[in-house]
Parts: sequence; structure tokens; C-alpha cells
Amino acid sequence: MSFTVAGSRFVITGAASGMGLLYARRAVTEAAAVVYLWDVNKSALAQVVKDLRAVAGPNTLVESLVVDLSSREAIEKAAATVTKKIGGVDVLINNAGVVRGAFFWEHDNAAHTELTIAVNALAPMFATHEFLPGMMSSPRESRVVNIASAAGMLSNPRMSVYASSKWALIGWSDSLRLELTREGYRRVKVLTVAPSYISTGMFEGVRGPLMTPIMKPEYVVDKVWGAMIRGRSMLMLPWSVHLSKLLKGLLPQRAFDWIAANIFHVYDSMEHFTGRTGR
Repeated sequence: MSFTVAGSRFVITGAASGMGLLYARRAVTEAAAVVYLWDVNKSALAQVVKDLRAVAGPNTLVESLVVDLSSREAIEKAAATVTKKIGGVDVLINNAGVVRGAFFWEHDNAAHTELTIAVNALAPMFATHEFLPGMMSSPRESRVVNIASAAGMLSNPRMSVYASSKWALIGWSDSLRLELTREGYRRVKVLTVAPSYISTGMFEGVRGPLMTPIMKPEYVVDKVWGAMIRGRSMLMLPWSVHLSKLLKGLLPQRAFDWIAANIFHVYDSMEHFTGRTGR
């Protein structure tokens, strides 16, 4: 059985803006049966739902829930609401994320460190934990898409907490893929996405390293969408992320640090980071 977007039921986190909104539009355009949007921004979410319903076909239901993804209880409650209303989910896109570009000692434990780990690492686990049993028992092809980051593979100053959250996400996501495959649940495909900088505003002010241009959101979404449909397991963007991973594995640490700092300029890419305002 092959996977098709048409007729599938989606939950997308962080769907009121940026790439989450682009994923939602793609699902609606391709006639998904249900597109459930989760976001913490109530007003933005309401406008997005209104806009998507205006262009959705007669067989596509667009729904939303205001969800604080830093709260396990909120995720569990939202998942129960979704399951009760539509019976199950075929595609979960764990897209929501937060970042603060600062040295580790400049982070506040609660406002920055706990929030970053909760939203970027724990929320995808909690959401998947709620929907995965239904996917495993379903005869339908299903997908879990986890939007991580190249920062989860490569250390970088002013990204220590963000990088740690994405390292955790990548390790969990790919391990989950292996577990499902080993135990025979081959209809449930897990895609781990590790992109470099994307021009969504989340990383406003950063400078792309050598041979690593800041990517357009539409380009990344198109690549992720195709990889999801094909059932790929890992997507790293752009190609230079593969190169950095290879060099890090082959070179002594001091040599790699020198190249990353002085040739590719990875280690100063966050020097002028401003990010988007607000949470």
C-alpha cells in the first residue's frame, strides 16, 4: 500500500506561521481529509484557519486547537480531542520550535532552557506517544515527520541549548524509526529532517556558513513533502550538512574546529542573531 496525501488526516504543530503554515497549505491543496492545526498563538491560528477553509475543497476539514506545547498535559488533552473527533491521525508533523541565540550562561533556566527542551524535544515525543498506537494498529500508511536541525549534528556557539534539544530529537526520532521497522510496523514511516538555516524569521540575523545558503521555506517544505511521501528516513539540507557530518567524523576535533571556524565560518554564524520577537 502506497501513501497518498488525499484522504489522510494530518496534525501539524506550530501551524499558525512559517513552515508549519506552508505544510498546512500543502495538505489542504492536496485534498487531505482533515488538517488539524496546533499552535500557541490563538489570534494567528484563527486567521490561518479562516484562510485555509476559504480555499479547502468540500472533502477537506480544517480544524485547530490552541496548544501550549511546553505542557505535556496540554498535548495529551489536545490529542484526546483530536482522536475523539476524527478517530485517528495518519500524518503527524512535529514542526514547532523555539530558539534563543545566547551563550549557555546567559540562559534563564525556566524561561529559556526548560522551554526550549520542552517544545523542541519533549513535545514531539509526547505528541507522537499519543498518536502512534493508532498508527501502529491502522492498516493505512502513516507518517511521523520530525523537524530537527543541522544544529543537532554540529555544535555551534550561542546555540548550546537549542543544539541539545535537536540532538535529542534526532536521536529519539531515528531510534523510533528503527524500533518500528524491527518490530514489523513498516507502514509507519518516521522522517527526521535536519536543515541548516531557513529564512522564516526564526533565525533572523544569522549568516549562512560557506557553501550553506540560507534556504527559502518553500524550497525546504517541498523537499520535506517529497521525502515524507516516499517514506524516506532522513533528510539533511543543503548538501553541505552531509559534508560537515563527514568531516566531523573523519577529522581530529582540533582540526575540525579550525576548519569550521576559519574556513566554513560555522562558529560565528550566530554572531548577529536577532530572531523573531515574542515567543
